[in-house]
Amino acid sequence: MDSRYNRHNRRKYSLKVHIVLVTKYRKQLLNDSIADDIKQEILDIANTRGYEIIAIETDKDHIHFLLSYDTADRVCNIVKIVKQETTYHLWQRYSSVLSKQYWKEKTFWSDGYFACSIGEVTSATIKKYIESQG
Repeated sequence: MDSRYNRHNRRKYSLKVHIVLVTKYRKQLLNDSIADDIKQEILDIANTRGYEIIAIETDKDHIHFLLSYDTADRVCNIVKIVKQETTYHLWQRYSSVLSKQYWKEKTFWSDGYFACSIGEVTSATIKKYIESQG
């Protein structure tokens, strides 16, 4: 069997997407412990839901991750889950810091997101790009 592809029942597939999430108002909050916590939370979400995180990096105001997912999943639903669960987690741990930045509502991420399927580009190429952006 070709290890580049996943198999499940009667399907054979390789779906990978590069996702970028930006903090609300481009606040530069993704530093040290907050960045580490977000990365770990996204890895936990992926493990729980059957996704695979191939690469993940943060900058001051955004996060990149390359994710492999099943044909039954939709990118918009994956993004929604990641945003909701990471926001909840961060507010539980860093409410004193976040309440000074977002004083009207418990938010963290901007409304939109960037997603790009990687097609036939190798995962190594995208991983290298994500790591160079971090």
